[in-house]
Amino acid sequence: MMKKETFEIKKEFLLNGQPFNIYSGAVHYFRIAPSEWRDTLEKLKSAGLNTVETYIPWNVHEPQEGQFVFEGRYDIGKFVKLAQSLGLYVILRPSPYICAEWEFGGLPAWLLQYHDMVVRSNTPRFMEKVANYYEALFKVLVPLQITHGGPVLMMQVENEYGSFGNDKAYLRHIKSLMETNGVDVPLFTADGSWQQALKAGSLIEDDVFVTANFGSKSRENLTELRQFILMHHKNWPLMCMEFWDGWFNRWQEDIITRSANSFQTDLTELVKEQASFNLYMFRGGTNFGFFNGCSSRQNVDYPQITSYDYDAVFHEDGRPSEKYCKLQTILNVKESTPKTIDIGAYSQPSLVNQVNLVDVLDQVGEYKESVSPISFEFGSGYGYMFYQTRVAGDNQMEKLQLLDVADRADIYIDRELVASQYQKTLGQPIEANLTPDSLVQILVENAGRVNYGTRLLSPSEQKGIRTGMTVDRHLHSGWKQWAIDLTRLSHLNWQTSANINYGPSLSRFVFDVDRVHATYLDCSQLGKGMVVLNGINLGHYWQAGPTQALYIPKDFLKLGKNELIVFETTEQDVTQVSFTNQQEVKINA
Repeated sequence: MMKKETFEIKKEFLLNGQPFNIYSGAVHYFRIAPSEWRDTLEKLKSAGLNTVETYIPWNVHEPQEGQFVFEGRYDIGKFVKLAQSLGLYVILRPSPYICAEWEFGGLPAWLLQYHDMVVRSNTPRFMEKVANYYEALFKVLVPLQITHGGPVLMMQVENEYGSFGNDKAYLRHIKSLMETNGVDVPLFTADGSWQQALKAGSLIEDDVFVTANFGSKSRENLTELRQFILMHHKNWPLMCMEFWDGWFNRWQEDIITRSANSFQTDLTELVKEQASFNLYMFRGGTNFGFFNGCSSRQNVDYPQITSYDYDAVFHEDGRPSEKYCKLQTILNVKESTPKTIDIGAYSQPSLVNQVNLVDVLDQVGEYKESVSPISFEFGSGYGYMFYQTRVAGDNQMEKLQLLDVADRADIYIDRELVASQYQKTLGQPIEANLTPDSLVQILVENAGRVNYGTRLLSPSEQKGIRTGMTVDRHLHSGWKQWAIDLTRLSHLNWQTSANINYGPSLSRFVFDVDRVHATYLDCSQLGKGMVVLNGINLGHYWQAGPTQALYIPKDFLKLGKNELIVFETTEQDVTQVSFTNQQEVKINA
């Protein structure tokens, strides 16, 4: 570590006793590959910024209760030290909940195994789990503080809590846990810039610094923040902790962008007001694996897409947007052209094996029998669950109905797809001709848990078939289920013979690499599913758009032979895939 410095919050931010404006950009280490950290941070500095900010998602650092991960892609310590080596300061947001359009707002799915769990509350069960996590987390973070010779200026207590609750005892408990575990840099909260949100979500009465989040009308929002601070007799600097330079995107909707000119206008206004800021995002990233979050409107869920490009200053793959030059202009730094990103296509992979999911369930799924169907939480809590049961019909049309299911269900009866239900069609009655021994099979997908608002408390965040299925008017009993685990694919016997060709499939491709570089997988000819490359889950694809490609950083590839597995959940036949170096393939025409 370098020589210890000081950071204080007085009338101004004081760095080593001198006035200091924080010009920060958000870079999520967990959304970009480690090989891209340095390049991104160098570009952040060349844009005129002096600080990098990142959330810290609980669910990647404690994927299973009591098992902590701070290595590889999730090595937050390495990321922070790299920033310091480049002369950057750091803001950390290690609150239990982060939102960030991240699965369950960063809360781990295993919390839902506890029936008395109330997240983001001062309840014994939740705070016990937070305390266990913090004990491990702050062993990593405490030495990184500026008070210990590190670059970390301050840390967040809770995130936009004023849009969720107003339990100050909970906020104080989180603050106390941080301090007990060695945090001694200034603490802050970040909320919407209106008075009710600031009042409900802050700890200003406890001298915890207050910041606001917004992306436009800078002068008006700063006036609201200033008014709140003055009402509590504080004389603090103003800071926008999230200046939204773009926005996130959801499946089946158009891509949302923000013009570079509006970005320049509103950020210029903020700088003229002498406010500090954090650009959210400086660089976009990717919701690899099952970690995309979900919006909710009128109790209908709208999962976010795999790409978290965000229309940011730098795109998901590290290429600059027009906002990069605008930012340099605003901050009066010498305009520079960023280094070229090495992105290219590879030769078309060869299909070598295919199997149907129904023939390998015991190889890729954790199995359990039960009287009633059970939710995802008996497995990892993520991905897919395959349910199976036998129904005694009378060789006539009968009505079946799934009760309380999330998020998407593909229903097969006697090996034929009879319905795909999603969003507003979930739970609609199905009429089918049932034999005395009809086979009912249902693939249920967890498309991503809600990441914002009071829906975090909803039972719907337990995924799968939560109540059951009725046949005629009675609840049906006797179920088998497999929690599909895509990490088991490396042990899959691809020579398993197909009994009958139907349902979801797994297709294995191989291709050779003689030079490693980033690329995109073109998914425009696929249906709906996920892709695993060399054991790494790249995330969801869906023909419904708005994106039609998956970004692949060079870290996920290797010299020589590479293996790519497509888990196609529809009955579309997957016979070929291809790579592209074109970012534009992501957006539907």
